[in-house]
Amino acid sequence: MGPTGSVAIQGEGVAAACCAWLLGGAGIPFSVARQARTRVPAILVSQATQALMADVFQQPSLFEGLPRLERRIVAWGPGAEPVTLPHSAVVVSEEALVGRIEPRGPLADAGQFPEWRLFASRPLPASAAERCFGSRHAWAVAAELKAPEAASCWVESLGNGWLFLIPGWLIAVGAAPDALLAASRLVAGQIRGIRGDPAEFPAYPRIADPLGGPGWLACGSAAMAFDPICGDGSGNAVREAILACAVIRAAARGEPPGRLLAHYRRRLMAGFLRHLELALQFYRSGDGGPWWDEEAQALQRGVGWCAGELARAPAFHYRLEGFDLLPASVR
Repeated sequence: MGPTGSVAIQGEGVAAACCAWLLGGAGIPFSVARQARTRVPAILVSQATQALMADVFQQPSLFEGLPRLERRIVAWGPGAEPVTLPHSAVVVSEEALVGRIEPRGPLADAGQFPEWRLFASRPLPASAAERCFGSRHAWAVAAELKAPEAASCWVESLGNGWLFLIPGWLIAVGAAPDALLAASRLVAGQIRGIRGDPAEFPAYPRIADPLGGPGWLACGSAAMAFDPICGDGSGNAVREAILACAVIRAAARGEPPGRLLAHYRRRLMAGFLRHLELALQFYRSGDGGPWWDEEAQALQRGVGWCAGELARAPAFHYRLEGFDLLPASVR
């Protein structure tokens, strides 16, 4: 057997880097099996997530020098006029962000038989299925703005999808960029041109079921994938990694693994339910029509499924204090 509490991490995104950082800081041996995949070209990191990551990785200047957004211009709903709202976020590629948070020091060795496996990327164990709530896809393509210095992002709903534009990148959800841009009243006017071929990816919410089992946990995008309409995927990845590592540390202290796994599943599922409920509000108030109705119905099915699972789940037996899970009765 490997060393007590040793962990094998699978993945190379934000969640995997966070798990490695936290485990290394706790003195727990770990290894990392990197999974080659296409990196997300641009991530929007909110002010709250910036603060969380700067604290976790002990780097107050983690996001210095990155392009910053100060406002969000939104045209959402049939015939809606653009509304300008305050916004505070930075734009960074996934590759650049992970490069800033690589784990400290050389990688340790979890041994040939690690006590835990953390799946921060697929494939998951054969016992895990994926529950999907929608069918929409998205396309990301490099975009040149007419006013490249503008610290803004633009969001627009259309008949068969929606557009999200940030400096350097356009995301089209529901239909390919050229199709949605042809109907755009807001976003199209901000773009001088697009470059290269769009990269297609699924944009519907999905969750692994189960989220863990004896000796393994899923976190990050391997556990849950969110609709980009709500953003903050990097923040969710960090929070899931914190909880996953806290579960492993609590198990090493002698807490019952079954109870810990139940707590982990309920916490993540509660967060997934909040995401579905928020996304449902946006899709119900989009542009209307068959596409919006179909995706909203899928989100509603997800809300019902999550609510039913949570109603049957045991009560929370732990609370997260810092990076540790403590029994809920201990104060």
